[in-house]
Amino acid sequence: MQRYKIHDKKNSFQSYLCHMEILLVAATEEEMAPLRDIWFRKHKVEFLVTGVGMVATSYALAKAFTEKPFQLAINTGLAGAFDRNLRLGEVVRVSEDILAELGAEDDDDFLTLKEIGLEGVDIFLNMDEVLLKELNEFKKVRSITINTVHGNEASINKIRERLHPHIETMEGAAFFYACGKSNIPAIQLRAISNFVERRNKSNWDIPLALKSMKQAVALIIEKI
Repeated sequence: MQRYKIHDKKNSFQSYLCHMEILLVAATEEEMAPLRDIWFRKHKVEFLVTGVGMVATSYALAKAFTEKPFQLAINTGLAGAFDRNLRLGEVVRVSEDILAELGAEDDDDFLTLKEIGLEGVDIFLNMDEVLLKELNEFKKVRSITINTVHGNEASINKIRERLHPHIETMEGAAFFYACGKSNIPAIQLRAISNFVERRNKSNWDIPLALKSMKQAVALIIEKI
């Protein structure tokens, strides 16, 4: 796999002014709505609902970054957890995100871009989040970004064995890619709404996850 470090610079946040222009990014209005009620005292915050998935996220962010130079972008939203040590409603910070489906199948084997001789990036390592001590209270996780949410035992076991993810989302790696290409420092926070298993919405707790995310975003933006 080929890794891409997001802003591998120790001074990513050192050049900030007291009042920053921050872009809050979420895939859906349901995920964004609770955040609109927060009173952001220190910084100017704008909201961007991108639409679901990597394609919509990439386009929306490219357009937003062309129109305004933000000092920080924060991707928020829900996530499914592979790691059963995580709790429903827990907020985690993504330090590594993988484009899990970018490659080729060779019968039962999966081949990465490098293995099939193609250039490109499929792992994103976020160096910005380690520079904010305020994020330390949130557990650091490895995420995979996918087009199809896992809900089949065989495919779940296969992706666990291949990539050992803690969570999955449908936008995270695209967010990191767009921020990296635009030189915008990036943070990805996700709230656990469900565990990755055969689809059973009765086991989900979206209201708790959204409440936790609102509290986390309010705390982080107040402290930085």
